[in-house]
Amino acid sequence: MAFLIRLIVLALIIYLFYRLIRYIVDPKRKLDTALESGSYYFLDDVKNVRKNFFVALRGVLFEGEKYLGTTENAFEVVSISVWVENPDRLQGFTKEDFHFLEKEINMNYPDAKISWQNPVEQLMKHNS
Repeated sequence: MAFLIRLIVLALIIYLFYRLIRYIVDPKRKLDTALESGSYYFLDDVKNVRKNFFVALRGVLFEGEKYLGTTENAFEVVSISVWVENPDRLQGFTKEDFHFLEKEINMNYPDAKISWQNPVEQLMKHNS
């Protein structure tokens, strides 16, 4: 009987350790932490074109939708549409911030043309 209780306790400890590790390395938790702290975090599954990517920058959440197309040699992501989840939080953002985001997105998708949705689109066109 004592052996069975020890086995159950050991299994419980291993399970709790496993859940703790999964919690620590969870990308969505890291995204939420970056949003709260106002830091930068890029969450994307590069191998899955159907999944949108998320970018946290200075407490604002951006979401991007990827579109597959053809390049000279292969099928690649050729177009990306990016929008802001909460446009009210864009106060203080400059054109340089959006150029930084474009550069970071182009690091993963070099063949993609990035199009911004309103109100960022107006800023990028207005100051061109």
